[in-house]
Amino acid sequence: MNISLELRARLSKIQCLVLDVDGVLTRGDIIYTDSGEEAKAFDVKDGLGIRIAVAAGFRVALMTGRASSVVQRRARDLRIDDILQRVGDKAGALRTFAAHAGLEVEQIAFMGDDLNDREAMHAAGVSFAPADAVPEIREIADLVTDAPGGCGAARQALEAIFRTQGRWDEAVEQYLGGLVERDRSRRTET
Repeated sequence: MNISLELRARLSKIQCLVLDVDGVLTRGDIIYTDSGEEAKAFDVKDGLGIRIAVAAGFRVALMTGRASSVVQRRARDLRIDDILQRVGDKAGALRTFAAHAGLEVEQIAFMGDDLNDREAMHAAGVSFAPADAVPEIREIADLVTDAPGGCGAARQALEAIFRTQGRWDEAVEQYLGGLVERDRSRRTET
């Protein structure tokens, strides 16, 4: 991703990434089982990137037009506290979220893939789109990832933010150090 000086300045202010779910954290498939349960597939690279960011004190939120217990479970697994579901007006919800979070919308990045994400992308301080977003969304995005939705796009967005801010290597080391410490603690407990 080629990042201009102007965009680097905007990325340096980002304190939160709000992610659409279907088409960003997933490939966009919605699977129903015979019993009527919903299933979604999430990418582990996105998950690790989110866990690294959250462990470094960076805020990540999920915003979706649908409601799903699967999304709640994934958020819990990734230690994401902010989950906005059944959102019709994503730009309005982004502004409300910013106010409740004590942030300016300029401090929030948004990643979307389809037309219902357009206004939130315009409202956010920085907008991202996965490689397979619809053309109208790729056109307005500040950055388009190399990865498609559900295949590492969210991770690339987080890395772009953290690397621009000079925080990626430190965040990774902090996260990995925490894993080592947890392993030590578990071994001494048994």
